[in-house]
Formats: sequence, structure tokens, C-alpha cells
Amino acid sequence: MLDRRRLLIIVSPSHAETAAQVAASLGDRCVGIYDKVVQHVPAAVAAAGVAHARSVEADGCVAIGGGSAIGLAKAIALETGLPIIAVPTTYSGSEMTAVWGITTDGVKRTGKDERVLPRSVVYDAGLTATLPPKIAGPSGLNALAHLVEGLYAQNANPMMSTLAQEGVRAIARALPRVCANPADLDAQEEMLYGACLAGILLGSTGMSLHHKLCHTLGGTFNTPHAETHAVVLPYATAFNLPAATDARHRLTVALGTEAIASTIHALGGAVGAPRSLRELGLSREDLDRAAEIATRTPYFNPRPVTRDAIRQLLEDAYHGVVPSP
Repeated sequence: MLDRRRLLIIVSPSHAETAAQVAASLGDRCVGIYDKVVQHVPAAVAAAGVAHARSVEADGCVAIGGGSAIGLAKAIALETGLPIIAVPTTYSGSEMTAVWGITTDGVKRTGKDERVLPRSVVYDAGLTATLPPKIAGPSGLNALAHLVEGLYAQNANPMMSTLAQEGVRAIARALPRVCANPADLDAQEEMLYGACLAGILLGSTGMSLHHKLCHTLGGTFNTPHAETHAVVLPYATAFNLPAATDARHRLTVALGTEAIASTIHALGGAVGAPRSLRELGLSREDLDRAAEIATRTPYFNPRPVTRDAIRQLLEDAYHGVVPSP
């Protein structure tokens, strides 16, 4: 049990009202609300957050928001060891992992450290019910990406793969419902269930090409995090499934179709997520650099990664071509 008396609230500005309510309930155990949250956690933002936590002598953080707010709390914990209580308001799954990410000079670095794993997570369907569909859709596809990549991870195992299959089933069923009617709390609870499973996969298995591409695009070109996952996922899936037999079988069962990549692409369209890198502000001239960065350092992937193949994948994603299968 945490016995903390100087809690700092880290919050996305859009959840200022919730942060104020939490601060009021904490009373003199709250040492302030810090809302300097920026996506991809730039190193300067992380350093400022660490400095502020130290200046107020915080002995713990309450992170309220999506992956960016929780990510900043993790950056603070990485330097200070302060425990985190996470209150997620999106479906990113970051709250269930010891994974941190910080962007330095346009390159996003990630790592794992048990110090950043939240000590407690509070899921509240009422909070995600405030998500506009244009945010909920990409956020749900971000969670779906963790599950898909967990299925063909180098350290995949039957237990994690079973959880991933269940998470895919839950998200594929619930995401269109929460986007059509955010007030449907039954659908919101099913989405949070799927997002929790996605976080477990993200924290327990390795990630591959999809996440490498998204970190490259987000860290170097500052594309929006969840929207980047939403665009890239069907293309990375189509690329990898020919070399991932078990993942293909499990996704076929979970989605009820063998046309996996095109179904994920259609799901994104159904929930209003962007369907192309062009919509995220990339230019065709950016694709060469993205392909070079994404293949610069070797990493595990079920199918061999070459610069030419990834350049073609990015070209298809840029134009929003429907992938196959």
C-alpha cells in the first residue's frame, strides 16, 4: 500500500476538471497540478517535469490522461524513482507497462525499467466516455497494434498469445460501438478490458516493425501518436503475417475473417481514423528518410526487413492503398 503525502498530479490539459476534482479529494496531500504535457515526451519536457517534481518535493505522481501524460510521469519516475498512480483516459495501454519513451533531437528512444511501472491503475469508463470519436478511434487502434505485434513477438508464448487474441476480439467488437455512442458504458468497459490486455502484451512481449515505424514517424516527423499507429498498423500487419503462421491463425479467429490487414484498414475507416500518412502531414520526400531511419539499426521482426521493402510499405501507407490480405 502506498502511503504518500506529497502527490503531484500530472495531467493532460484537456482533463483539467478531473485533475481539480482529484486534487480536492487529496486535500493537503496534493502538492500541485502539472499540465506541461507534450506528445512523444521531448527530452526538454521530461527534464522540466523532473525539476518541477523535485522543486515541490513530491513523493509520488498521479498521472491523469492518455499515453503522453503517463509518459511524462514515467520520465519523472525514471529519474526520481517516484511511484506512479495511473488514471488512463484513453486506450493506449501504457499504464500497464514498464516501457518509457523520450524523444531527443528528433529520435524517440524507448526502454524498460521497473521504476516506471505504475503501482496502481484506476480504470473508469466514465472518463473514456468523454473521448470524442476522432480521438477514441485512433486510440483503440493503438491498443490493437500492441496486441497484433505481441502475437508475432520473438518472445511470444501461448499464454500471452491467448490474451492477445482475446484483446483483439474485444477491441474489434467494442471500438465501433464506443465511436458511435461514447456514452455506451458497457462498450467502454469492454474497450478498457481490451486496452488493459494490450498493455499487458506491450509490457510482456517485444514489439517489431510496426512500433519501429511509428516511433520513427512520431519522433522524427512529430506525427500524432495514436493516429500514426492507426495508419501504419494494417500495412505492417500485411507485411509480417506471411511469416507469422500462428499470429495469422489467431487473428483470423478473433476477427472472423482471413482478410486480416484489409479488415483492420476498414475498421480504421469505420471509426473515422486517418487512412494515410499524407493525412498526417508527411510529404513523399519524407518517406526515404523514414525508411532509412527505420532500417538503420537491426531489430527482431518475423519477416526480414530491407530498406526497399519498407520504403514500399511507407509508399502504400502514404497513399492509403488498401492492403492485402
